[in-house]
Amino acid sequence: MPDTPATPIPSCTVLLLRDAPGGMQVLMVQRSHRVDFAEGAMVFPGGRVDPGDADPAWRARVRGADSLDDAALKLRVAGVRETFEESGVLLGYVRGEPGLLGPERLEMLQPLRAPVAHGELPFLELIEREALELDLGRMVPWARWITPDMLPRRFDTHFFATTAPPGQLAVHDGQELVATAWLTPRGGLEDAAAGRRKMVFATLMNLERLASCADVEQALAAARARPVVTVQPRVVEDADGGSWLHIPADAGYPRTRVSAAGLASP
Repeated sequence: MPDTPATPIPSCTVLLLRDAPGGMQVLMVQRSHRVDFAEGAMVFPGGRVDPGDADPAWRARVRGADSLDDAALKLRVAGVRETFEESGVLLGYVRGEPGLLGPERLEMLQPLRAPVAHGELPFLELIEREALELDLGRMVPWARWITPDMLPRRFDTHFFATTAPPGQLAVHDGQELVATAWLTPRGGLEDAAAGRRKMVFATLMNLERLASCADVEQALAAARARPVVTVQPRVVEDADGGSWLHIPADAGYPRTRVSAAGLASP
């Protein structure tokens, strides 16, 4: 472990959920092998909070902003922005219209994903220019995970769950992300166990939690009823030299410890 643990980077992850004939599905994207964190792993869309996510002007572009304090607003804006950059899905409305953004309008915005991701076009400027509003009220706090102290790069990640906008097509960006998949939680866990997909510890544990829910309504209701307990995994070695990752018992996960053998990363 380093003498002074790295400061966790504030970040946000979004669990986009939809009901399907084979069961509830969650959107996952595969990180490129060329990135410097969780390379090649299947993850939920998300990323770090940027300074622009905290711009006070966002309050005029968010429905129901009065119910969110500045910290909550900033995290949700970051989650919406990162989800748009990575998957093309945009949690928003055309200003003054009741329904969520439709697929035709979304398709017109796709060429702007790369400029937003590269910092060439501020996300707020895009939303203002296109007369849009963000949909943050339906983002339900799901979890909060902080990377263990001993790792050189750490994140303080807030997870939110929400219903995927009907009809919007999710497509990876082809650079940082190289694949997109709608997976049932159990299907994702089976793929990881069989070695077909790489996943980090936090992803696996949140898929396990999702797998206990029959549909989107149940998943969101459970999240609303459950307090968010911060999870910072601890690595503990047993008498036989095996390493185990431990999480708080009151965090609401099916298991409180998992063998560290074979995991991509905590």
